[in-house]
Amino acid sequence: MDEERRPFILGLTGSIGMGKSAVAAMFHGLRVPVFDADAAVHELQGPGGELVEAIEAAFPGTTGAGGVDRQKLGPMVLGQPEQLARLEALIHPAVGAMRAAFLAENADKPLIVFDIPLLFEKGGQGVDAVVVVSASPEAQRARVLARPGMTEEKFAQILKLQVPDAEKRARADFVIDTGTSLAETRHAVQRLVHQLTGRD
Repeated sequence: MDEERRPFILGLTGSIGMGKSAVAAMFHGLRVPVFDADAAVHELQGPGGELVEAIEAAFPGTTGAGGVDRQKLGPMVLGQPEQLARLEALIHPAVGAMRAAFLAENADKPLIVFDIPLLFEKGGQGVDAVVVVSASPEAQRARVLARPGMTEEKFAQILKLQVPDAEKRARADFVIDTGTSLAETRHAVQRLVHQLTGRD
């Protein structure tokens, strides 16, 4: 790939409940290609997914007709660093290959977005700049606790595994506040796209 003509790669991240999925959809709506790391993992682990057989071999009894059963796999890896590392050793190279293919497909675009929930926790993965999606702790808590099956305990456990929002904001190149109206958030995304591509 011609280094001078490759797209500008913007890493999109944010803690749970901050509105990252909504912002990713806004980029997509502005015709900016978005690579969704979570969606890639779901595809790899879903029915007929590329990693189902390997995950079953490493973690027997965790897959079925619907692919990987997260309810069975989760307890085997959560809080168990060695087991989690085994799983990640299967997932990360496969996701990396999908990301490389996505980059090749969109090599002529001025801007692409890598939607990476754990960007700071797992490393930048070759992005040119990082945008963090953020809101107040009160807004975050209300959104997360409204999710089906979510509890205060689960929420606290998830937060412990994530880099604190204040630190993410401090390390970001850009911050998009989702504590405002959807229209204001959309305008912030539009301004950022225009800034990075020079297009109207």
